[in-house]
Amino acid sequence: MLELADWLRQAGCTAVAMEATGVYWKPVWHVLGEEFALVLANPAHIRNVPGRKSDLNDASWIADLWICQEFRV
Repeated sequence: MLELADWLRQAGCTAVAMEATGVYWKPVWHVLGEEFALVLANPAHIRNVPGRKSDLNDASWIADLWICQEFRV
């Protein structure tokens, strides 16, 4: 988790959006919460359009949703 925080910091990230899947998000939330703006998404609210399911596709979809939310007027 600390390496993840270092990597995000070096990449210039200031915010992290993640999906609340089981309890897997909790350690990430606790480690990153002091330094990054965090958004925890309910999986039922961010269902992706039908298609090929993969973690990479999910991550890309969550990032797209986060960007849309950030620039919402």
